[in-house]
Amino acid sequence: MAMRRPLLALAGVLLLLVAGGTVWLLRGSDPDLPDLPRIDRIVIHKGARDMQLWSGGRLVHTMHGVALGNAPVGQKHFEGDGKTPEGRYAIDFRNGESSYHLSLRLSYPDAAASAFAQAQGRSPGGEIYIHGQPNWLKLGRLKGDWTQGCVAVSNKEIEALWRAVPPGAVVEVLP
Repeated sequence: MAMRRPLLALAGVLLLLVAGGTVWLLRGSDPDLPDLPRIDRIVIHKGARDMQLWSGGRLVHTMHGVALGNAPVGQKHFEGDGKTPEGRYAIDFRNGESSYHLSLRLSYPDAAASAFAQAQGRSPGGEIYIHGQPNWLKLGRLKGDWTQGCVAVSNKEIEALWRAVPPGAVVEVLP
């Protein structure tokens, strides 16, 4: 019976890898992060999947390979469209009890996004976060663009952001 558990775990990992490689097994390969100073500006380049961290007008670190909404090209207009919003926002809430490993909420929707959606008789959506991986994922990182419009990073990266990014920090999301 003791031998069955490791074999079942190995079979589960192999099934994940064979079924399209949904999960990257990154143990130990997550980049080492520098100690970050207070971050007052975050610039996300959707096309490059990069997140630049700025402090006092100086670029201090770039995170590569961020995940976006599952339909990332273009501006977010409606709830459920899978797009990550573009524009200038602020961090307006920190959630330590999220379904993802820590999360920092963007102040989306702004007045223009709300007005546009309302004119179409739709909701602009909301609850857009920079967050870590799902809490059920104990190891690794989901591959590709998989969120509903949020920006996902590794758990190590969100922990570094959690320590360095205060409420009110500016977030610019560019195409």
